[in-house]
Amino acid sequence: MSLFATLTEDGSYALTGSGYTVLVIIMLGILLLACYLVKADERGKTGTRRLVFSAMAIALAFVTSFIKFAHLPMGGSITLFSMFFVTLIGYWYGLGTGIAGAVAYGLLQLITDPYILSVPQMLIDYVFAFGALGLSGLFANKKHGMVLGYLTGVIGRYFFACISGYVFFGIYAADYNMSPLAYTLAYNGLYIWPEAAITLVLISIPAVQKALAKVKAIATQGERTSHRTAAA
Repeated sequence: MSLFATLTEDGSYALTGSGYTVLVIIMLGILLLACYLVKADERGKTGTRRLVFSAMAIALAFVTSFIKFAHLPMGGSITLFSMFFVTLIGYWYGLGTGIAGAVAYGLLQLITDPYILSVPQMLIDYVFAFGALGLSGLFANKKHGMVLGYLTGVIGRYFFACISGYVFFGIYAADYNMSPLAYTLAYNGLYIWPEAAITLVLISIPAVQKALAKVKAIATQGERTSHRTAAA
């Protein structure tokens, strides 16, 4: 891994310039892929709209991830709704684009604040855990889709975060007289579920749901027009 990362004194890896460059290229490629998940005859303005709105959601998630109400010593923070903005992509455009956008966001977090012990740990913490937020796309066209999608995405992130905690950080459980499983469930729950609870309360307010529905209508306007044209 010497070309893309170097070993530090604490046993973790730090990305090199080449490593950062590769991750940026991959992230941009994933965003472009998200646009091309639209049917070939509907791309045009529709693909551009997906790219713009997905990038906007990722930017909002990234900015709010720095507004932290609490930060745990070994990573993990209660932020100002950063997970919510990532799940919006799936809520707007469905599962495929949602996961692609969420993975891109995970790579952005890896670029800006990496903590790498191994390739498997990096994949679970940054690709799978953040990518799981895109599971919100499962409920894109369902009643109460934003609430159900957000909750599903958060559960997915919690699942992978707990796997990482158990496998790679379970050695710290003995310091708290806990089993590795109890430790990872508690540790990851301390920062994921408080933010999730506050967000769920907010997005369950009828006025907020109406506002989110209007934003979705704008985000998917081109696609709806394309579908109507094709149907005609």
